[in-house]
Amino acid sequence: MNYDLEMEKQIKNIKKGTKLFLHVCCAPCSSAVLERLGNFFEITLFYYNPNITEKDEYLKRIDEVKNLVSYLECEHKISVIEGDYDPNIFFEMARGLENEPEKGRRCFKCYELRLRETARMAKALGFDYFCTTLTLSPHKNSNWINEIGMNLSEEYYVNYLYSDFKKKGGYKRSIELSHQYHLYRQDYCGCIYSRKKKNS
Repeated sequence: MNYDLEMEKQIKNIKKGTKLFLHVCCAPCSSAVLERLGNFFEITLFYYNPNITEKDEYLKRIDEVKNLVSYLECEHKISVIEGDYDPNIFFEMARGLENEPEKGRRCFKCYELRLRETARMAKALGFDYFCTTLTLSPHKNSNWINEIGMNLSEEYYVNYLYSDFKKKGGYKRSIELSHQYHLYRQDYCGCIYSRKKKNS
């Protein structure tokens, strides 16, 4: 499925005031996504990332997300909600998968962990749609992410916005916006396993 095309079809039918609960992993990925969606939805960013296993790194990224929101000019105001931060949730999820390669089963479970909480919160807070910025990264499996999103949509009875934000130059645009706003760009996904891989 062409998830970017499917998203465009969904957006064509969006009514004024439609609320999107958007899971964000970091400011650079958020930048291009917000530029693309900010004039269609009333967006609340959901920063839920227990996979960022070092507290200083976690705080640096959430601060950059808040800074980005203060810079952007969109038709609708953008809000930020920070989820509970407990890396033990991630470590419990990753038990037995510590030696999995990047882009393997551990990453799939990590996508599911974060998207499940996003869907749950979107339903609880009365949002019309939920989505994630994760598909902007060329290092993330967009098929997996969208399959997880669709399944959770059925489970929680809240609409899922398809996405493949790397398409149409999305990833390149995120780099340009990062330079424009002087955003901190991390060089690993956040978990201790990806950091070890980077440093090996």
